[in-house]
Amino acid sequence: MIERTLGPASIARPEAGESSAAESLPSRSNAEAYIADRCFARRAPRLIGAELEWLTADLSRRAAGGRAPARPDPVALAAALGPYAPRSIAADSPEWPLPGGSRVTVEPGGQIELSSAPYPDSSTLVEHLSRDTRFLDQLLEPHAIRRLPGATDPDRRPRRVLCAPRYRTMERVFDGIGPFGRLMMCNTAATQISVDAGADRHEVATRWNALYAMGPALVAAFACSPALSTAPAGSWASQRMRAWLRLDPARTHPPVRDWPDPITGYARWALDVPLLCVRRPSAEADWTAPPGASFADWLRGDLDDELGRRPGTADLDYHLTTLFPPVRPAGHLEIRYLDAQPGEEWRVPMLAVEALMSSPRVTAAATARAGSTAERWTAAARHGLDDPELRAAAVDLLALAEAHARTSAAAAELSDAARRCRAARPPALGIAASA
Repeated sequence: MIERTLGPASIARPEAGESSAAESLPSRSNAEAYIADRCFARRAPRLIGAELEWLTADLSRRAAGGRAPARPDPVALAAALGPYAPRSIAADSPEWPLPGGSRVTVEPGGQIELSSAPYPDSSTLVEHLSRDTRFLDQLLEPHAIRRLPGATDPDRRPRRVLCAPRYRTMERVFDGIGPFGRLMMCNTAATQISVDAGADRHEVATRWNALYAMGPALVAAFACSPALSTAPAGSWASQRMRAWLRLDPARTHPPVRDWPDPITGYARWALDVPLLCVRRPSAEADWTAPPGASFADWLRGDLDDELGRRPGTADLDYHLTTLFPPVRPAGHLEIRYLDAQPGEEWRVPMLAVEALMSSPRVTAAATARAGSTAERWTAAARHGLDDPELRAAAVDLLALAEAHARTSAAAAELSDAARRCRAARPPALGIAASA
């Protein structure tokens, strides 16, 4: 079963003042075993969930320069969301779930996310997310706050509205690498889909490898973010994916092709990724980690002088939330490489993933059909469906999904998506434009 709250919140994110010594980590092998158990819950595949993210605007105010609505500030968002607000913007909020079971989170640039409950099929998932999306709009509208349809913000400069020490530190670290970290944090939105990892190591490996193999073709199929404010010049089908690829390769590019066993491979990789930040007792303190130091260095005692203590399991839980691979294990498997979709188009990738992961036979077929494009992440982000090989793989995957859809209605939507991809049309143009 997928954990109740999907997306990044499914791995605990303790904040300032919480103890990091709940459980010690006496050795690297203990830490690797902890990651294996924490990140890969071995269960028979049964559930699907999703996280929908949207850029937002406060229609009552203009952004700097006056060309676009301003980002809503946390006070306005908290007032609009009321008891559904996350504690990141309303410390005393009860954080009620929305009527359809989704929980609301807010990201650094004011993006709003709905993290669904897990459901046994995508039709139920879509029904509940649609209900919660409508309810969310009813909360926001009286406060002149609106969800924006794009996966990237083409008009406003990246500006963080959340002041949590985590985000202050992330921004500082990413700024030292290039412009894309700040852009990803503040000016992008994604559609994330979560599925169960598998009942045993073999099934986990099969499903993990399939989601990675299909990734570039699915990126191309659903790329719809050609414009991104202040991004370096260049023509890209998915500026959101471009930003992800370049924000910090050390934490976004695990060498998955070298891992015969993803459970062991991920656990080792996670410990060797540089620390992004280290929680301190005070939110006003500097959470910057020693430059270049990894969690393994901290565990080994190499940071005793700088940090004054060894890490515990809560510190490791926190570190895991700062890793951003294309597929992230969080008990279940989070697919993190898809652009936010316009309108109701977010339904289609959920239907596709459900069908393509519906049985070992179908998953193996999907992996084979995507094999020739499995490593072409940059080409998928840059060229999208204009690349003939990626377009062919996307059409093949959607046709396979159509053949194994749960319902005739899902099959029809997937057929439309395959036809759109065959005509090399991005989701924003819709099937009517490709007829």
